[in-house]
Amino acid sequence: MRRTGAKIFSGVVIAASLLLAGVLLFHRFIPNRWYNLGSLIETFLPWFGIGVPVLVVLAAIRRRPLAIVCSLLPALVWFQMYAALIPDKHQGAGDFRVVAHNVNAENTDTEATAATLLAAEPDVVVLVELTEEQRLDWAGVLDGAYEHSASYGTVALWSTYPITESNEVDLELGWARAFRAAIDIDGEPVAFYVAHLLSVRVNAEGFTSEQRNRTAELLGEAIAAEDLERVVLAGDLNGTVQDRSLAPITYQLDSAQAAAGKGFGFTWPADAPLARIDQVLYRGLEATGSDVLDATASDHRPVQADFAF
Repeated sequence: MRRTGAKIFSGVVIAASLLLAGVLLFHRFIPNRWYNLGSLIETFLPWFGIGVPVLVVLAAIRRRPLAIVCSLLPALVWFQMYAALIPDKHQGAGDFRVVAHNVNAENTDTEATAATLLAAEPDVVVLVELTEEQRLDWAGVLDGAYEHSASYGTVALWSTYPITESNEVDLELGWARAFRAAIDIDGEPVAFYVAHLLSVRVNAEGFTSEQRNRTAELLGEAIAAEDLERVVLAGDLNGTVQDRSLAPITYQLDSAQAAAGKGFGFTWPADAPLARIDQVLYRGLEATGSDVLDATASDHRPVQADFAF
């Protein structure tokens, strides 16, 4: 009877190990037709690694060779997917620095929040989820340090370098949540896209993100049509770079955190971050650094990225 129980226990460990490895390896094939399950899993995919040591310990308890080998399979898959993110890849200061932050529409502590951002000494400051009152407050704080600025609806940008042109990117929402600004950085033109895609929801209907996905498609189309070689996209995309729904954007841009950061760079929620939904993405440049700044009065943490030509 004891032997039978041991076999059942080992079988459960083996099945769970194979299932976890399958989810990690084939997450792209998990359908979204049921509660957008695929995108939900992809949003928190790195956290599935927590199951690896649990399965290894359970397999070791019974000392079943097959169970131990199977429990190591998801570990190998997880490390193949994420090992490159863990080391520190900072190369030092680049030619310019970008700081982006979802300040939260309910954040009334503008001065303290600004102090956190300005301590990073950014050349370009990107803010999203601004109310009209907040935009005026931020202008009062930043206009003295940044000669150039642009704002559309609830998103804004301040720059030490000249903004040669700007225009709204229409996300078909009826109000502005994205725009493009061309910035001349020491004679090198760079297209900056500032965006705050619609939020996703987890409720009785599952992971609902249809409107967010549509805004991602429209933003992706705008970036694909960009004439300038160098592009930076900064803001709150309400999704991770692994979320398939952001593919219209992420297939054509690289992540500064993946290229030049350390670790996963989780940004939300600010008190105990579980996912990186605040992004700085780019093409035509070299990312030399990426960091998550200290928490502010917002429910998101600010992100910083350095770039070189």
